[in-house]
Amino acid sequence: MKPVTSRWTRSLVLLLAIAGLSGCGLPRSGPNKRELFKSSVEQKGDAFVVAVDADVARAASVTPELGFTNGFLGAGVVGSDDIRPGDVLGLTIWENVDNGLLADQGVNSTALNEVQVDGEGYIFVPYAGRIRAAGNTPEGLRRIITTKLDSQTPDPQVTVARIAGDGATVSVMGGVGGQGVYPIERPTRTLSAMLAKAGGVVIEPEIAQVTITRGSHTGTIWLKDLYSNPRMDVALRPGDVILVEEDQRAFTAMGAMGGQNRVQFENQHLSVVEAIAQVGGLSTNLADPTGVFVLRDETPDIANTVLRRSDITEPVRMAYVLDLTQPSGIFNARDFMIRDNDTIYVTEAPYVQWSKTLAALTGTANSANALNRATGN
Repeated sequence: MKPVTSRWTRSLVLLLAIAGLSGCGLPRSGPNKRELFKSSVEQKGDAFVVAVDADVARAASVTPELGFTNGFLGAGVVGSDDIRPGDVLGLTIWENVDNGLLADQGVNSTALNEVQVDGEGYIFVPYAGRIRAAGNTPEGLRRIITTKLDSQTPDPQVTVARIAGDGATVSVMGGVGGQGVYPIERPTRTLSAMLAKAGGVVIEPEIAQVTITRGSHTGTIWLKDLYSNPRMDVALRPGDVILVEEDQRAFTAMGAMGGQNRVQFENQHLSVVEAIAQVGGLSTNLADPTGVFVLRDETPDIANTVLRRSDITEPVRMAYVLDLTQPSGIFNARDFMIRDNDTIYVTEAPYVQWSKTLAALTGTANSANALNRATGN
């Protein structure tokens, strides 16, 4: 009777283990390919599942371009000699008499150092009064002061020098060699020259973006485009704020890959192949290369093109699936561009669940044997 009891005990433990596996399921990283296809709109799900071919890769790989608007592109360079509110000027006045209006006894010149242009654009010069300086060049202001003094002292001679930078300045921030407030001078009237003045860009050029904020308007470009396209080297304006920062775009990697994480872009344009390589590639022990999915909320115009429809008016969920076991599939993955907030999900190969089931059952049988030995059956 003892062997029969032992066999019954082992069988009972094995049946209980199988029931437990059936009820609770085995661990896995997410849905399999079959389950994802069942979530398609055709199966009354809420996502369009689309197999990627060359046409789909081309249509779905439209990425938003960065660039300056015409308001930035059409602005001419600021005259480096124009006087603005906040500028500090240096004035020198010569009088053709021994005892002049301004000069001390025995001295025929008077220096007025650091005369600041007020917020309304005016300066005050003794005996000449309050004079509008903003909008004039130093030469134009010199003539105005000369005219004002000419009726009060014989043949006055005036020089005006602008001390650069106190009014016409821009702020440079972020990934540059030296953040700070810089004057717009003759050599630094354009964006690239000002970046060089600020010590250059210190982050990787491939992912560097430059943003200019001018009042309520903002424009952003890639650093590489700034140097490859001279038209993007826009003229600066007083008060501009220049920000240099790394590309903030990212995608999420999930499933049977070398890593699962939210990953920053490493290039201006990132393909599926490059994105998978960036996280360590497919897991050779787990991945199903026929089930590489790119999940995104697709824009109506692209969705209509991909699905060959015209009735989609709102963003829709799209699951693009690539088969990397086919040569054309690898080419399509190379040509399919990832966008900001995309999710790349790689399903597990079908045999993986079988392996897990077998391992779980083997472990259960071993546990049953150990239990029998412990109870002496």
